[in-house]
Amino acid sequence: MKVSIITICYNRKKTIAQCIESVLNQNYTNIEYILIDGNSTDGTKGIIQAYSDKISQYISEPDKGMYDAINKGLKMATGDIIGLMHSDDEFYDTVVVNKIVDAFESNAQIEGVYGDGIYVSNDAEEKVVRNRIGGEYDFEKLKTGWLPLHPTVYFRKSVIDKLGSYDLNFKIASDTEFLLRYLFVNKIKLDYLRTYVVKMRMGGLSTSYKRAFEVLHEDYRIYKHHGLSAFRAVFLKKLLALKQYIN
Repeated sequence: MKVSIITICYNRKKTIAQCIESVLNQNYTNIEYILIDGNSTDGTKGIIQAYSDKISQYISEPDKGMYDAINKGLKMATGDIIGLMHSDDEFYDTVVVNKIVDAFESNAQIEGVYGDGIYVSNDAEEKVVRNRIGGEYDFEKLKTGWLPLHPTVYFRKSVIDKLGSYDLNFKIASDTEFLLRYLFVNKIKLDYLRTYVVKMRMGGLSTSYKRAFEVLHEDYRIYKHHGLSAFRAVFLKKLLALKQYIN
């Protein structure tokens, strides 16, 4: 099976090389690596071009934000399985993609998989700030604000072609809408990998403390849009996140 991995970035000179290398170092070889740059101005493009012979598809042009960039990548993807690797993040180890493919190959009914992840501090120490254990999938948990960690989720291309891309009406939490549309509205078949998939650095768009209230507001609108008890779901979602930080 071919796996399409999409990285979107803008002015990520400090982290883009580590991100790219974590994809290239996977022991699974049938990977289509797609990199979408938003016309960076800090030297990021030069770093990307140093890997040009190992990147399957690459474009650098202005976009309408991160979800517009992801949608560009989804249109370009030709793999059987599609997932994301954000420019601040890395795979947890070199066998992650192999495990993802094994899960899909072992059960033809599975339409998506997800796993665990860790958040680390954005410094040389990379201290673990939050341990995000996905846990077994249960449809009822979606009503309480639970969602799989977005960068650990991989879907079959056929499912994405059917259910669509990211909604650009949401600028910072469209991944929540995307996952709810797939899991809650369309009830796709999802499997839990029971393994770490990604290491995420604090300070990205979705983890920035400065953007926390914007995320909260968009989450509320999204849950309400999909007919869920928005206040309850968002409150419980944030409570779960707080517990993970404390732990």
